[in-house]
Amino acid sequence: MLRTFCILFIALFLYPPAYSQTLPKPTPRQLAWQQLETTAFLHFTVNTYTDKEWGDGTESPQIFNPAQFDARKLVKTLKETGFKIAIITAKHHDGFCLWPSKYTDHSVKSSPWKDGQGDVVKEIAEACREYGIKFGFYLSPWDQHEPTYGTNQYNDFYKNQLKELLTNYGEVSEVWFDGAKGKNAKDMQYDFNSYWQLVRELQPKAILFSDAGPDVRWVGNESGNAGQTCWSTINATDLAPGKADPAYLNTGDPNGKSWIPAETDVSIRPGWFYHPAEDSKVKSGKELVHLYYQSVGRNSLLLLNIPPNRQGLFSEPDIKSLYDFRSILNETFKTNLAKGTSPATLTDDQLKTSITVPVNKPLELNFKKTITFDRAMFQENIANGQRNMEATLEFWNGKTWQKVETFTTIGYKRLLRFPEIKTSKVRFTVLQAKQPVQLAEVGFYKASDKE
Repeated sequence: MLRTFCILFIALFLYPPAYSQTLPKPTPRQLAWQQLETTAFLHFTVNTYTDKEWGDGTESPQIFNPAQFDARKLVKTLKETGFKIAIITAKHHDGFCLWPSKYTDHSVKSSPWKDGQGDVVKEIAEACREYGIKFGFYLSPWDQHEPTYGTNQYNDFYKNQLKELLTNYGEVSEVWFDGAKGKNAKDMQYDFNSYWQLVRELQPKAILFSDAGPDVRWVGNESGNAGQTCWSTINATDLAPGKADPAYLNTGDPNGKSWIPAETDVSIRPGWFYHPAEDSKVKSGKELVHLYYQSVGRNSLLLLNIPPNRQGLFSEPDIKSLYDFRSILNETFKTNLAKGTSPATLTDDQLKTSITVPVNKPLELNFKKTITFDRAMFQENIANGQRNMEATLEFWNGKTWQKVETFTTIGYKRLLRFPEIKTSKVRFTVLQAKQPVQLAEVGFYKASDKE
């Protein structure tokens, strides 16, 4: 008996059950960021006036003159269409600065706009505070105008500009970095670790985005598609801005050691900057809703670029699409048909309250009447990690259980779309999981007719 006990003890010690593993978990700032769901990117610079996507640093500041620029109008539109953060391109690859940086004359202070006294970054930041949405910025590491680029001096130049943005514009909620640069770029080793450390020191609540973190990662494409399977975890070792596998970033890694969720970036137009020829090519509200399902609905966050035009305003086609987008989402998700079912914690709109769903133990929800729906939502209590690997949803057709869909990851949110179903009960079954799933929310909805 003692020998058997000792063997069992040693076996458990050397080969612990899978459920004993410690799962990566989000930090408080990552958890708060994920729940924002939709962020706006505002690409705006001299490219807006040259009709280019990437400038080359030789552009004259004199071409920048958004005579009708109105940050309040821009941000008011974003607020009314449900966006929670606005990220402005404070400096793109051309090196032109939308604020009057002390470290270069290649900025708004050398432009005719407001006689060189304007500050786009300041006006956007102030409008964000006024309308109650968060503020962020993108500061391109690649700078084709700055003479010190390609030398160690440039890292100091970049950090000086970064410090200006981190200290002069109030609270910053997200700082966007990338490794993008053209084949013509000088060889330059960016000191990302010191950049990130500066953000941590000056804006400790800010989320840091780059291709592979440290807080948030790129989704691996610019078409608005998170993976059908999308883990918030990856192994970030040997990954860096400009050095990452897009396919790996798109799906994440179930065995990843670091919690670095995906941000799905896409533009409302074919390009990232305003081009008059693209006024007829703006994605419709219905198309934006589709992107929402493929990003937020797959455990990611939607980062939608809406570029101001040459007057410094959103164009009418863009504005119409944004309001249509929000109207459709509001109509679809205004009524959770699961309200009133048991347990009530699954419909209390609180991620921190959840029930444990073991593998192969179906969870049945009885609506007590026949309901009609074609959308379903599931959310995990991700504060304790991401657990679901595979699950299935079924409905009672009056005689037997019929499958709706089998799907993989849930994470923060999983949205399913399917043909209309009429039933009085459904059941959810976890087929595979890293640990017993902590199911926080469920929802069943009837899509808007406009969707």
